[in-house]
Amino acid sequence: MEGSVLARIAAIIFVAIAITAALVEMGRDEAGQAVRPAVPLMPETDPLRAEQRRCQELGEAAASDPDCLAVWAETRDRFLGRDRTGGD
Repeated sequence: MEGSVLARIAAIIFVAIAITAALVEMGRDEAGQAVRPAVPLMPETDPLRAEQRRCQELGEAAASDPDCLAVWAETRDRFLGRDRTGGD
């Protein structure tokens, strides 16, 4: 190949990359992103979660607390997908 043909191919590739970069940059909507903030995945307050925290704060005493034992059983059943109303 001649030098002029290689120069033309390089120029075409350069222009194609420049056009692609310009299109990508124009596709960004910075103002729209500021208007649409991400919604945090914060579920409503769960009373079971509050009881878990209470049992956690009890420390070793929680192992003999009947309320904590019930909370742990409910947590385990939720995790395993068991229905506590129908029995096992």
